[in-house]
Amino acid sequence: MNNTKYSEKVKEHFLHPHNMGDMKNPDAIGIVGNKICGDVMKIFLKIEKNQENKEYIKDIKFQTMGCAAAISTSSMITDLAKEKALDDALKITNESVAKGLDGLPPIKMHCSNLAASALHKAIDNYNKGLDGNKVYKKEKTSVTCYHSK
Repeated sequence: MNNTKYSEKVKEHFLHPHNMGDMKNPDAIGIVGNKICGDVMKIFLKIEKNQENKEYIKDIKFQTMGCAAAISTSSMITDLAKEKALDDALKITNESVAKGLDGLPPIKMHCSNLAASALHKAIDNYNKGLDGNKVYKKEKTSVTCYHSK
């Protein structure tokens, strides 16, 4: 039984992920995982202020350990969030991620939940004033887990 037919966009983001890698001295980081499938996503953010003095995502990177859908959704969330104001980036949903990839198989929708959750967690950590490097060191051994229903 194969319920994982992927769109061409999913395949493209898996084979050639955008914004993948580590980030030196991030302003924020969000780390999430799923205990059931074992996927772990880390989103790193560099935040700056634009001409209107609004904070926005100047740069974004990800590191993901997981399946093709996990890597593809991580790549897509970085494309959707880059250069966005923080309040606009918080509006990015798992549905936005799946739509950006021209859909995901139902069995893989939890990956889009993880991607959106990792971004939102990074922004939340930033808004709480948590230093990205300290969060990264602390959360290397403690991953918040999310489950899709």
